Amino acid sequence: MIILSFCLCLLVFVAIGVLSVLKNHHTNVDYLIAGHSVRPWLVALSAVATNNSGYMFVGMIGYTYMVGLSSVWLMVGWIVGDFIASLFIHKKLRIITQEQGVLSFAGVLSQWHGNNYKLLRLIGGIITIVFLGTYAAAQLNAGSKALHTLFGWDYAAGAMIGAVMVVLYCVAGGIRASIWTDAAQSFVMFAAMAILCVVSINTVGGISEISDALDEVSPSYMQLFPEATIVFPWLFIIGWVVAGFGVIGQPHIMVRFMAMDQPKHMNKIRIYYYSWYIGFYCLTIMAGLAAKLLLPETTNFDAELALPALAQLLLPEILVGLVLAGLFAATMSTADSQILSCTAAVTRDFTFGKKYSYLVTKLSTLLITLAALLIALYGSNSVFDLVLIAWSALACSFGPLLVLLTAGVRPSQTLSIITVITGLAAMLLWRYFELNFLVYEVAPGMLAGFVPFMTYYGITTIRRKVHRVL
Repeated sequence: MIILSFCLCLLVFVAIGVLSVLKNHHTNVDYLIAGHSVRPWLVALSAVATNNSGYMFVGMIGYTYMVGLSSVWLMVGWIVGDFIASLFIHKKLRIITQEQGVLSFAGVLSQWHGNNYKLLRLIGGIITIVFLGTYAAAQLNAGSKALHTLFGWDYAAGAMIGAVMVVLYCVAGGIRASIWTDAAQSFVMFAAMAILCVVSINTVGGISEISDALDEVSPSYMQLFPEATIVFPWLFIIGWVVAGFGVIGQPHIMVRFMAMDQPKHMNKIRIYYYSWYIGFYCLTIMAGLAAKLLLPETTNFDAELALPALAQLLLPEILVGLVLAGLFAATMSTADSQILSCTAAVTRDFTFGKKYSYLVTKLSTLLITLAALLIALYGSNSVFDLVLIAWSALACSFGPLLVLLTAGVRPSQTLSIITVITGLAAMLLWRYFELNFLVYEVAPGMLAGFVPFMTYYGITTIRRKVHRVL
């Protein structure tokens, strides 16, 4: 029964994605940004489903299981930062995308003011492929972990199933297929998490009982801040707010806003988006806390498998299949978007003006999916680590430059490239020296990204003053 309900849900997703071919105009513009025709509610549900990926279903529940209540700051920071970014970035990005006629995220950055920064576009495309490819692999990895826990299947099975499904509907309808399936998947994701959360709380005896029981597990488990951050709690919070702001550097999420029908609909999108986002995040944290009480921590226990293990322990088989389908929905709703963003990078950012055919664009999707599958099979097994590294790298690479462009700054190609590389390098060094106990790596990475511009601005100002004096 588990397999039956699971397979039925997945077949519905594939069918919805394939049906999008009925709206397909068979052009690269339609394949990569849906011809700027996506309605607000679809943009919102697709963006939030893409954001709430295997990281939320597998990584976030596992993280809450391990650290306790302090995981709530990831929710607060991520959502607050995301909201701040949406106030002045998303609408402008949509306008510039159509004005410049570009189809990739790096393309928008390189042609923001009507320039044609080919080297910047190439570097942006490389960063997109390297880190989004890793990010997509993490999603396939999340599905593999779930199937391994529930059915005892080999780890490769889930990744292969996810990859095949993504290819089927992405090749059929491109970004529109991804958005349509995201909307359907978002409902299954929310329903699956809500059912599991309610049943978990009732099994324990209620929310107050969970709090009391967790206090007995560990004195620090229900503290609002991890012990390592008690000295600098606000720095800890600010770090996650900046991480949420880093959504502006995520091509697979921002392409949803590039594809929306009218820039004026941004307020409607926010209402749909943040209502769903907050609700789902709260359910995820509650499920993680309940799992700590219901699933004993043993030597070989993998915290990232808490969700499927909890479902198998508490739910009837038909609902276990629904939860697993919800997890797969989360992974696919992100993986398909990332693969299509990588497709845009390969066919638009590496071409130096040459326009590839619609068929070549589709073939690129197949090859990128294969590459992500190989990374999932032979790379790191930690969904949480893979997602955070990729998110941080993209945020620190593209975020500072996008902020400057939105503010009306016209940096040269050289300054733009230095901004991108500085942000990425600072983030990687911060992680390498294990300084995240002070503040999450996106904050120092993004701040470092602004240093080249501030230095250039300062030197230019001094030169002007000296010239006036002379």
